[in-house]
Amino acid sequence: MQTLRELVASNPASGPTVTVIGGGVAGMSAACALAEVDFRVQLIERRGYLGGRASSYLHPGVNEVIDNCQHVLFGCCTNLLGFYRRIGAADRIHWTSEMTMIEPGGRRSTLGPSPLPAPLHGLPKLLSAHAFTIADKAALARAFKAMIKLGTADDPGEKLSNWLRRHKQTTGAIERFWRLVIASALNADLDTIAVPYAAKVIRELFMNSAEAGAMGMSSVPLSELYASAAEFLTQHNAKVLLNGKVESLSWDGPAGKWTIETRTGALTSDYVVVALPFEAMGKLLVHMPAAKGAETLANQIAQHQHWPICSVHLWFDREITELKHAVLLDREIHWMYNKGLLQPWRKLNGSYIELVQSASRRFAALPREQAIAQALAELAEFFPATKDARLEKAVLVKEVTATFGVPPRIDEARPSVKSPWPNLYLAGDWINTGWPSTMESAARSGHLSAEALGAYAGKSLQCFEPDLKPHGLMRFLSQSSARR
Repeated sequence: MQTLRELVASNPASGPTVTVIGGGVAGMSAACALAEVDFRVQLIERRGYLGGRASSYLHPGVNEVIDNCQHVLFGCCTNLLGFYRRIGAADRIHWTSEMTMIEPGGRRSTLGPSPLPAPLHGLPKLLSAHAFTIADKAALARAFKAMIKLGTADDPGEKLSNWLRRHKQTTGAIERFWRLVIASALNADLDTIAVPYAAKVIRELFMNSAEAGAMGMSSVPLSELYASAAEFLTQHNAKVLLNGKVESLSWDGPAGKWTIETRTGALTSDYVVVALPFEAMGKLLVHMPAAKGAETLANQIAQHQHWPICSVHLWFDREITELKHAVLLDREIHWMYNKGLLQPWRKLNGSYIELVQSASRRFAALPREQAIAQALAELAEFFPATKDARLEKAVLVKEVTATFGVPPRIDEARPSVKSPWPNLYLAGDWINTGWPSTMESAARSGHLSAEALGAYAGKSLQCFEPDLKPHGLMRFLSQSSARR
């Protein structure tokens, strides 16, 4: 990658230049889309690698490459998949249509699609799942039906916990589905989740189609996955500046240029896309010119809060399960990913397991040794072979700024991609995309900002990918719901 001096020298001031600030999924997706239609793109990232919160690194304590947290995507993530196709990384995703739920003691239930038309395709395996009682299954069926009918008349300020009580959800349904699957997917407590976001997850993952609900996981480390973006940008004459923390921006109205000051120097640009997490955008705001609407943006940012995700990485001297991933019931840890099987390039003699714990500030506050010991003890309840295996090394990763919360009315605090400043656009998962804090939301924001910038600059750019259309009976049920 280039130094700032080399970057400026290789970008003579001829033709529209776009500087993208932030090399996470939002920034990469915007930069790649703009570079594809011949904007002179320069991407600046404060770290020494791309990926943002979706990245990997060589952990010095264990000499292993690990992801900062396990990231998953689904078939409904149309813009993330479009971005992967653009940079040539789509073939590095491992896909599965089934979700194995395990109870302490080892009893398993499998959720997944059947040949029945949507939204009935998941019903046979739900009805046969040992993890739920007959009362649980009836409660879930009632809730799913209500989610289809959820319309504008429903209170946008209602918490999911209250909605579940109103719809008579059983303890088993709440603890083993809503709290584990839905609250875990949204990485927040049930009483801090807005009902529309829960409905979004239900419809996309379980009701619209089997294709939409398929789950994907990277078969390579995340930084290797996103190295394809750097290669794509280089091939399209774009420039990538790593270790380039942006300190301030200034606007020259008569010249129609932005000046971006970094720790190592300055560069100018016709357009800017600021693709930063909300807290980083808040810090940058005080180093930007005054503008009508800047105070409103600052107030919106102040309403966002982070939720942590913790992951425990464990290396054993032998294989403890044949499963590639599983949902773990009734315990603190929620998800198991068998990274040795998901990433066969590692060629392990034993096994490498990653355990993920979502939406728990309590677990995130535990000391390293206590958190690892608890995770090990719980893992053995699901996979008895753990007791006979020798733990060779372990790592605890706490991503305290993993996601933003989605409480009632949070959309009022999510701005559009158009900013208060001229020739400057916003991107990031916290932008108002209609999606929760996910890589899909980040990719959507990047594509939306690229399209808005392209339209303003007079260039035809169509990179935004619409939602997958519902299949089967959902084609008619979703239309009926939309008319409410």
